[in-house]
Amino acid sequence: MTAIRSLAYVALFYLWTAVVAVGFTPTLFGPVRWVYWMFNFWGRGVVALLVICGVKVEVRGKEFIPTGAALVAPKHQCMLDVFAQFTWLPGSAFVMKKELAWIPWFGWYAKKAGAIVIDREGQAKTMRQVIREGTELFKKGRQVVIFPEGTRKAPGAEPDYKPGIAALYRELNVPVHPVATNAGVHWPAHGFIRIPGTIVFEYLEPIPPGLKRAEFMRILEERIETKSTELLAL
Repeated sequence: MTAIRSLAYVALFYLWTAVVAVGFTPTLFGPVRWVYWMFNFWGRGVVALLVICGVKVEVRGKEFIPTGAALVAPKHQCMLDVFAQFTWLPGSAFVMKKELAWIPWFGWYAKKAGAIVIDREGQAKTMRQVIREGTELFKKGRQVVIFPEGTRKAPGAEPDYKPGIAALYRELNVPVHPVATNAGVHWPAHGFIRIPGTIVFEYLEPIPPGLKRAEFMRILEERIETKSTELLAL
């Protein structure tokens, strides 16, 4: 039964995505706020359809969801971690690898929304690009989303936080909003099975700007990992 319900969800997910992507194509030629609205509308549909699989999505720490310029640092276990930020942040822009920008419609919408498209092999050049483009986004009150581990990690796996977010934190001088989750338990990184239960995205107390690099990284990892581990018990 779980497999059948999961297949139904996947089919409806792609149908919903295709209908919204194609149907809202005219927003690409309008103001950027139209694309924010489209992403929010699409993301809410993606989340709502999970009821088919017996999966409920809960958002905690709503008081910590940023409404202005901020770095958002979510735990990354599956693709739902991306869709969720579109759903709840008012003006999100992602730091994303260049390969994703080639995807029709998704890449077009993401670039219209201000996504920072990077070459992961660029190192110092890439970091300068993110700082430059992030600064411009913050002037507009946007939220820049970056996954501090860089890639998906299985629930409970040993964390591997990359130094890039510390450099952004220092250079951009804005608060960092950590986000914990257990999404990978119910939406595995690979395969189509969606496991019934409750997915939680919990926005945690923001880390103010100005901390030393080591202290910032310690607090960031401690907050995200401690809460994400707690959520695994749900």
